[in-house]
Amino acid sequence: MSKKLFQGTGVAVVTPFRDDESIDFASMGKVIEHLIEGKVEYIVALGTTGESVTLNQDEKAAVINFVLEKVNNRVPVVMGVGGNNTHEVVSAVQSVCDENLPLAGILSVSPYYNKPTQEGIYLHYKKVATASSLPVIIYNVPGRTGQNITDETTVRLARDCRNIVATKEASGDLNQINYILKNKPKDFMVISGDDQLTLPMIALGASGVISVSANAFPFEFSEMVRLALKGKFRKAQAYQNALLDLMNAHFVEGNPAGVKASLNIRKLIHNNLRMPLCKVSTPTYNKIRSLIEELDGIKKSLSAG
Repeated sequence: MSKKLFQGTGVAVVTPFRDDESIDFASMGKVIEHLIEGKVEYIVALGTTGESVTLNQDEKAAVINFVLEKVNNRVPVVMGVGGNNTHEVVSAVQSVCDENLPLAGILSVSPYYNKPTQEGIYLHYKKVATASSLPVIIYNVPGRTGQNITDETTVRLARDCRNIVATKEASGDLNQINYILKNKPKDFMVISGDDQLTLPMIALGASGVISVSANAFPFEFSEMVRLALKGKFRKAQAYQNALLDLMNAHFVEGNPAGVKASLNIRKLIHNNLRMPLCKVSTPTYNKIRSLIEELDGIKKSLSAG
């Protein structure tokens, strides 16, 4: 695997829906073109932001095939494959690998709801890694799963499983992230799973981000990341400051409701989600619109700064 394959900005792409909640592939195509034109480094399909848990197996297959066809090898594509039944996850990973799809890797969220021990998490990922012929990215998001993958467990997996190549860290714990960065194997990558913490995580040694907000603002977000990776933190911070209120607004009423509001304001998708998720409230929608107008007003000064 190229050391730079997952460096920079990956985007956890949304799944647009029509008013009847069927998948809106035309809008998905617009979003993908928007991301590629915005110079993101790679795309992640069927993640949490893609509302994957509300899609059936046929829909998941249709989404990943559409994304791969639309991207057409212009950027790498990562597929989300996760769950809280290890045998089902392993079977799904094997099926994906057997299809020989042109994927760059698998993003696999830590088992949720069951609240396994650290040994259970370790054994789960070891089985996933053994089943996969593709590079595997761990996804640690305790705010959603109910259970943290500790720094010790992450480093243990990184050392013991050669094709576990990265972790998407959304614990929000900089001490934990520091430990992983200090003790990980040299080629193992730490990827931010929190938009707002991307800049400080890169300063500590992270390789980039898998972002939600970059769905709506791919150029600005990926430019911030590229600048930070080059050590140009003052200019990167200008982008961070310009985007920060929007990043926060995207999560006020849950993900992906906030970023779908932004994409709707940008006229890229209809503002629809699948139950039990729902649209953001009118005050939040109007706040996001106002913040987008503010960002649009300073774009030229950012690029000239």
